[in-house]
Amino acid sequence: MSDSVAIHLDNHLSELDKLADEVERFGEANGFSPRTIYQIRLVLDELLTNVISYGYRDQRRHEIGVAMRLAEGLLTIRLEDDATAFNPVEAGKPDLECPVEERRVGGLGIHLVKKIMDQVEYERKEGKNLLMLVKTIE
Repeated sequence: MSDSVAIHLDNHLSELDKLADEVERFGEANGFSPRTIYQIRLVLDELLTNVISYGYRDQRRHEIGVAMRLAEGLLTIRLEDDATAFNPVEAGKPDLECPVEERRVGGLGIHLVKKIMDQVEYERKEGKNLLMLVKTIE
Protein backbone atom coordinates (compact mmCIF):
# COMPACT_ATOMS: atom_id res chain seq x y z
CA MET A 1 0.00 0.00 0.00
CA SER A 2 1.34 3.39 -1.01
CA ASP A 3 0.30 6.45 0.94
CA SER A 4 1.23 8.89 -1.83
CA VAL A 5 1.22 9.19 -5.59
CA ALA A 6 2.23 11.90 -8.07
CA ILE A 7 0.91 12.13 -11.61
CA HIS A 8 1.94 14.46 -14.41
CA LEU A 9 -0.61 15.14 -17.12
CA ASP A 10 -0.53 17.02 -20.39
CA ASN A 11 -3.15 19.71 -20.89
CA HIS A 12 -5.43 17.48 -22.99
CA LEU A 13 -8.84 16.22 -21.91
CA SER A 14 -7.83 12.69 -22.94
CA GLU A 15 -5.42 12.70 -19.98
CA LEU A 16 -8.35 12.65 -17.55
CA ASP A 17 -8.80 8.89 -18.13
CA LYS A 18 -5.22 8.33 -16.96
CA LEU A 19 -5.95 10.36 -13.83
CA ALA A 20 -9.21 8.49 -13.14
CA ASP A 21 -7.37 5.16 -13.36
CA GLU A 22 -4.72 6.36 -10.91
CA VAL A 23 -7.34 7.62 -8.45
CA GLU A 24 -9.06 4.21 -8.61
CA ARG A 25 -5.80 2.37 -7.93
CA PHE A 26 -4.79 4.71 -5.12
CA GLY A 27 -8.21 4.63 -3.50
CA GLU A 28 -8.57 0.87 -3.66
CA ALA A 29 -5.04 0.31 -2.35
CA ASN A 30 -5.82 2.54 0.62
CA GLY A 31 -9.26 1.13 1.40
CA PHE A 32 -11.38 4.08 0.25
CA SER A 33 -15.07 3.38 -0.16
CA PRO A 34 -16.43 3.32 -3.72
CA ARG A 35 -18.35 6.52 -2.87
CA THR A 36 -15.16 8.31 -1.77
CA ILE A 37 -13.31 7.18 -4.90
CA TYR A 38 -16.19 8.47 -7.02
CA GLN A 39 -16.18 11.83 -5.20
CA ILE A 40 -12.44 12.30 -5.65
CA ARG A 41 -12.66 11.40 -9.33
CA LEU A 42 -15.55 13.84 -9.76
CA VAL A 43 -13.71 16.69 -8.04
CA LEU A 44 -10.51 16.18 -10.02
CA ASP A 45 -12.38 15.76 -13.29
CA GLU A 46 -14.25 19.01 -12.71
CA LEU A 47 -11.19 21.02 -11.71
CA LEU A 48 -8.90 19.72 -14.43
CA THR A 49 -11.54 19.98 -17.15
CA ASN A 50 -11.80 23.67 -16.25
CA VAL A 51 -8.02 24.15 -16.26
CA ILE A 52 -7.56 22.37 -19.59
CA SER A 53 -10.60 23.91 -21.29
CA TYR A 54 -10.29 27.51 -20.11
CA GLY A 55 -6.86 28.05 -18.57
CA TYR A 56 -4.55 28.12 -21.56
CA ARG A 57 -4.44 30.78 -24.25
CA ASP A 58 -2.04 28.91 -26.54
CA GLN A 59 -1.91 25.50 -28.18
CA ARG A 60 1.39 24.47 -26.61
CA ARG A 61 1.92 21.52 -24.31
CA HIS A 62 1.63 22.32 -20.62
CA GLU A 63 2.16 20.00 -17.68
CA ILE A 64 -0.33 19.67 -14.84
CA GLY A 65 0.81 18.06 -11.61
CA VAL A 66 -1.47 16.10 -9.31
CA ALA A 67 -0.16 14.72 -6.02
CA MET A 68 -2.20 12.74 -3.51
CA ARG A 69 -1.13 11.84 0.00
CA LEU A 70 -2.94 9.98 2.75
CA ALA A 71 -1.79 10.56 6.32
CA GLU A 72 -3.65 10.02 9.58
CA GLY A 73 -7.03 9.79 7.86
CA LEU A 74 -6.60 12.93 5.79
CA LEU A 75 -6.31 12.85 2.02
CA THR A 76 -4.41 15.85 0.69
CA ILE A 77 -4.48 16.57 -3.02
CA ARG A 78 -2.20 19.19 -4.55
CA LEU A 79 -2.83 20.48 -8.07
CA GLU A 80 -0.25 22.61 -9.84
CA ASP A 81 -0.53 24.20 -13.28
CA ASP A 82 0.77 27.18 -15.21
CA ALA A 83 -2.62 28.17 -16.60
CA THR A 84 -4.17 31.62 -16.31
CA ALA A 85 -4.61 32.63 -12.68
CA PHE A 86 -7.94 31.47 -11.28
CA ASN A 87 -8.87 31.20 -7.63
CA PRO A 88 -11.80 28.78 -7.24
CA VAL A 89 -12.02 29.62 -3.54
CA GLU A 90 -13.25 33.09 -4.46
CA ALA A 91 -15.81 31.80 -6.96
CA GLY A 92 -19.27 32.88 -5.89
CA LYS A 93 -21.93 30.42 -4.90
CA PRO A 94 -24.37 29.72 -7.75
CA ASP A 95 -28.04 30.62 -7.27
CA LEU A 96 -29.54 27.16 -6.81
CA GLU A 97 -33.02 28.62 -6.17
CA CYS A 98 -33.22 30.26 -9.58
CA PRO A 99 -34.92 28.26 -12.40
CA VAL A 100 -32.37 26.35 -14.50
CA GLU A 101 -33.14 28.29 -17.67
CA GLU A 102 -32.38 31.57 -15.87
CA ARG A 103 -29.16 30.51 -14.12
CA ARG A 104 -25.83 32.02 -15.00
CA VAL A 105 -23.59 29.52 -16.79
CA GLY A 106 -20.75 28.13 -14.68
CA GLY A 107 -20.05 27.83 -11.00
CA LEU A 108 -21.82 24.57 -10.25
CA GLY A 109 -18.66 22.47 -10.55
CA ILE A 110 -16.69 24.67 -8.16
CA HIS A 111 -19.65 24.64 -5.77
CA LEU A 112 -19.60 20.84 -5.91
CA VAL A 113 -15.85 20.75 -5.19
CA LYS A 114 -16.34 22.94 -2.11
CA LYS A 115 -19.19 20.71 -0.87
CA ILE A 116 -17.27 17.43 -1.29
CA MET A 117 -13.91 18.52 0.06
CA ASP A 118 -13.38 19.57 3.67
CA GLN A 119 -10.84 22.23 2.78
CA VAL A 120 -9.93 24.06 -0.44
CA GLU A 121 -7.02 26.51 -0.51
CA TYR A 122 -5.53 28.41 -3.45
CA GLU A 123 -2.25 30.21 -3.98
CA ARG A 124 -0.66 31.81 -7.03
CA LYS A 125 3.09 31.40 -6.78
CA GLU A 126 5.85 31.92 -9.34
CA GLY A 127 3.39 31.96 -12.24
CA LYS A 128 1.57 28.81 -11.14
CA ASN A 129 -1.81 27.98 -9.69
CA LEU A 130 -1.47 25.84 -6.58
CA LEU A 131 -4.67 24.28 -5.29
CA MET A 132 -4.71 22.24 -2.09
CA LEU A 133 -7.69 20.01 -1.34
CA VAL A 134 -8.21 18.10 1.90
CA LYS A 135 -10.77 15.40 2.64
CA THR A 136 -11.24 13.31 5.75
CA ILE A 137 -11.25 9.62 4.89
CA GLU A 138 -13.36 7.52 7.18
